Amino acid sequence: MSSPNRIALFIDGANLYATAKTLGFDIDYKRLLSEFQSRGTLLRAFYYTAIIEDQEYSSIRPLIDWLDYNGYTVVTKPTKEFIDAGGRRKVKGNMDIELAVSAMELAAHIDQMVLFSGDGDFRRLVEAVQRRGVRVTVISTIANPPPMIADELRRQADVFTDLIELRAKISRDPSERPPPRERESRYQPQQIPERQTIAGSKGNDSVLEN
Repeated sequence: MSSPNRIALFIDGANLYATAKTLGFDIDYKRLLSEFQSRGTLLRAFYYTAIIEDQEYSSIRPLIDWLDYNGYTVVTKPTKEFIDAGGRRKVKGNMDIELAVSAMELAAHIDQMVLFSGDGDFRRLVEAVQRRGVRVTVISTIANPPPMIADELRRQADVFTDLIELRAKISRDPSERPPPRERESRYQPQQIPERQTIAGSKGNDSVLEN
């Protein structure tokens, strides 16, 4: 009798949002959870995001609350504000360490790690988890130029799945969308506007310029 496939999801929230937006669809997080529950024993589904705490209202908070009550383990931290060399105000949020710590802590208890990110900085983490006998699937996209995943991360993964291949299984039906205001606040993790993600960039770094 074969042992169950123990799975853990690690979702780089900003990166997944940017990737889905590039492909032109919205993630239905309930369907996403169901999809991976059907593939084995889903032990954990982590969602990582940074939050701007000094805003009166953050559009991502309703999404975080929903995820927290519906099977996800949400990991957040406040963004950091700094002034760049040109004197421009920027806000940055990086969740690499938090994601890496969770993955290493859980590695001994899972058979498969599913990483939703294209951030090349995760290559060493993937390598370390693989040395512990865990099979790693990385989900991002190369469907639209430039690729949203760093080449070194794609090469390191045991399996690369293009997010567009999952669209039919995890996207929200456009006919069931709520009104625009509710849709923006409840479902779209717009951590920080004007965010750009390119291959090899820090996929869960978010930067806002004033």
